[in-house]
Amino acid sequence: MSWNRFKQHYLNINELDFAIDISRINFGDNFFAEMDPQMQAAYAAMQALEGGAISNPDEGRMVGHYWLRNAALAPNAEIGAEIEACLTKIKQIASNVHTGEIQGANGAFKNLLVIGIGGSALGPQFVADALGSPKTDKIKLFFFDNTDPNGLDRTLEALDGELGQTLSVVISKSGGTPETRNGMLEAETAYKAAGLNFAQHAMAITGDGSKLHHYSKENNWLDFLPMWDWVGGRTSELAAVGLFPAAIQGLDIDRILAGAAAMDVTTRSTNTANNPAALLALMWYFATDGKGSKDMVVLPYKDRLMLFSKYLQQLVMESLGKEKDLDGNVVHQGIAVYGNKGSTDQHAYVQQLREGVHNFFATFIEVLKDREGDSIEVEDGFTSGDFLQGFFLGTRDALYDNGRQSITITIKDVTPEAIGQLIALFERAVGLYASLVNINAYHQPGVEAGKAAAATVLEIEQKVLAEISSNGKNAHTAAEIAAKLGLESQCELIFKLLIRLATNKREVSANIKTPIHETQFFSA
Repeated sequence: MSWNRFKQHYLNINELDFAIDISRINFGDNFFAEMDPQMQAAYAAMQALEGGAISNPDEGRMVGHYWLRNAALAPNAEIGAEIEACLTKIKQIASNVHTGEIQGANGAFKNLLVIGIGGSALGPQFVADALGSPKTDKIKLFFFDNTDPNGLDRTLEALDGELGQTLSVVISKSGGTPETRNGMLEAETAYKAAGLNFAQHAMAITGDGSKLHHYSKENNWLDFLPMWDWVGGRTSELAAVGLFPAAIQGLDIDRILAGAAAMDVTTRSTNTANNPAALLALMWYFATDGKGSKDMVVLPYKDRLMLFSKYLQQLVMESLGKEKDLDGNVVHQGIAVYGNKGSTDQHAYVQQLREGVHNFFATFIEVLKDREGDSIEVEDGFTSGDFLQGFFLGTRDALYDNGRQSITITIKDVTPEAIGQLIALFERAVGLYASLVNINAYHQPGVEAGKAAAATVLEIEQKVLAEISSNGKNAHTAAEIAAKLGLESQCELIFKLLIRLATNKREVSANIKTPIHETQFFSA
């Protein structure tokens, strides 16, 4: 790595306390010039998106998460006013919770239970962990972010004895997301078992007029905040979805929004060399041959950013993982994302990254500030922070020396502004990259297909349960049940359903006889 190449491809933005180094991606001297026509087209598409164009033709809707941090950019005054009103309401509710004006059956709220999945949980979890502190948090956050019964029980155990001081927020745009609905019903049951009225402790964040909105009004929940159809789940962290939990926790949401807005200004530049989101998108394009041929390993060297790779998995993979392009051609696009944190990863999978299959590029995130206050010397002249930076720089060099390319993002400290910047940076990089490879970043047909498939499985389970119940004490195998239902092609699926029913001692399990192989049976 030459000093001159580093200087040429290191972009420092002083006013943001932010820098990006792309010098360790091995593009040639003419790459920027060759890609400029495509980049200019991507900028134009992004400008149209921010202006309110119908950018999600599958659903006939706009894509407006950029307006959330600058309502003046909204395509009409009504949307701008709604954004401002929502932000004001979030702050007022948070203030009322913190002062005790709004409280639970057993007094002032101490906890917030966030019930959601995907973008309704990943963003809030990332921000809460990045910016939270046991010493300064006004409210402690807990999450129902799956429909795993044991996972729900573990969270309820952590809240043991404090449900009467726990505010619950149920987050679902449609109000029909099964995992979120299940979490809501599990929470309602837990509150009732504790002798509490769930409605006295519940709020909804959902679409105006959705199933959840109607349910919350009919049951006299505390309040409601809107989710708009022009904000997708994976880009909703700076909407009520993310801002409400952050505000309740006690974080400064104005600073988060200000950081995102400042990054938006910088990443609107059509001069690629000065636009960090454009640089990211171009490096992804080069590193993956514009076809997702390599994975992206995210390595933040800061514990507070440990959940960033998990957050990026949804943002990047759900946005870019598409079977078809905008012209209907089968392209199978996408960039796989994984990672944890440095230097932990150096004792996990850096060995393979350096010497194993070369199927990735790395994105390092460097944080300059070690901690508040002074550090001890763990060796003569060296602090723990010195070691952390040494591991980062050493790992980066070790990878590059063996032909493994990387991008480095540097921030001064993990502040609300910096978190807002990172969110905005990657949101725009995803949009620009999608334009480069001619796909729609703002729909998710694969997710919808998965939901439809799950619904089919549950329909079959209902038929299986009915068939078992109708046969009294006569036990039947999976194959026999499948034949009776005319579902011979689903015999394996029925077998899997029966094993779980028997394991959980459902009341029909005594009538289940499920062959694992010809001479062995697994029965309740």
